[in-house]
Parts: sequence; C-alpha cells; structure tokens
Amino acid sequence: MTANRVLYLFGSAAPPVLNIAGAIEQAQAADWDVCLGLTPTAARWLDDKLTELEELTGHPVRSQYKLPWEPDAWPPADVAVLAPATFNTINQWALGITVKFIVGFVAEAIGKGIPTVAMPCVNAAYVQHTQFDVSVATLRAMGVRVLYGEGGFVPNKPGQGRPENYPWHLALGAAASAVSGRDPRSA
Repeated sequence: MTANRVLYLFGSAAPPVLNIAGAIEQAQAADWDVCLGLTPTAARWLDDKLTELEELTGHPVRSQYKLPWEPDAWPPADVAVLAPATFNTINQWALGITVKFIVGFVAEAIGKGIPTVAMPCVNAAYVQHTQFDVSVATLRAMGVRVLYGEGGFVPNKPGQGRPENYPWHLALGAAASAVSGRDPRSA
C-alpha cells in the first residue's frame, strides 16, 4: 500500500456497517491505509465478506483482542474513526467498559493522543435514554470529535433508517481534518 496515513476504521453492528467496503474504498481513494476493526456482532454480520475485506485493506480484520505474545498485525494509527457507533458502543466507551477490542482501542487512544472521531448510528427512540447524551458529552469532553446532530448523524425514527444514506464522507472528512497539518508519523 502506498498510502502514508493510517486510518483505523472501527464499526459496530448497525446497518451501515454492511456498506463498510464502500467507506474503505473512499478512504483509500483519499490516500489512507485502512485497518478494519469490528465488534464481534458486526464481524458476524460480515462473516461472508471478511476475506474480501482483508484483501481490500491488505490487513487482517480484527474483532478480538490479540494475545499478549502476538505481534501487532497493523501499522500504528494516525487517526481512529468509530462509525457506525451504536447506542451500546457509545455508552460502553464513555463509561470505560472495554470488553470489546474496538472500544478498548478507542478508549486507550484518548490517553495516547491519537485523534479519534465517532459517528453514531442510533434511532430516535434510543436517544431518548438520558445516558446517550451524557455519553456523547463525556466523549466530547475527552477530545473525541463526535459527529452527532447538525453536521453529523441525525437519528431517524425506529425502523425508518436508510443505511445507504449514512454520511461516511463526514467521518472520513473529520479524520482528514484531525491529521491535517501534522506529521502522520509524529503521533
């Protein structure tokens, strides 16, 4: 891969994850070397496409923590994007519940100074739960760019989502903004 910037793209089990290959291709067209991580449920949803996704990225798709003695199969990240981020994933991250590999990575990325972007994919019923707004505010207070509301993901009514309209370009644009003007290898 000739890209000089490394994007860790993490997805959780929301319908737009089924179109994640298109987001990878968009990122690669913008000169990103993409490493794909998924929640275990998202990996199950994409089970028949995992080999194809590994070929597309040139890296293994990860959905579990590696064992302590295993070498890291990915190059170091310049930026991490968690999209789509479900209600459950956003809340786990804000609360520091790192059972899932991708949540553990983005939680640690905050402390390591790796720029991190999150774009939820939740319906309007979920966001009525008060914890969601608290979690979004918590992540933003820790420096995470959360693309939610105007200029980001806007919740739909339950059952009326349109995964094909998920604004991947916003997340990829935010990733590019997060690293513009800095040496991608200085993080």
